[in-house]
Amino acid sequence: MHLVVLTPEKELFNGEIKLVRLPGSNGSFEILNNHAPIISSLEEGEVKIIPESGNEIHYKISGGVVECKQNNVILLIEKLLAE
Repeated sequence: MHLVVLTPEKELFNGEIKLVRLPGSNGSFEILNNHAPIISSLEEGEVKIIPESGNEIHYKISGGVVECKQNNVILLIEKLLAE
């Protein structure tokens, strides 16, 4: 599954992943390989990415939108929050 993570300023991630966990408007959820097509708004919270390499990546975000279609995920982040 391929993931692209974008903010208004730059591309944060572009690569193959095993899963991404997102802070959805109705609670957190995961997108795995062969997930059904989805578009969802995101709330403030933590994004967890597990790349094929296995080293977890975490981002704290203010909100955003995610789209998943045919094993391609695009994550648009409004703003990164400081740790």
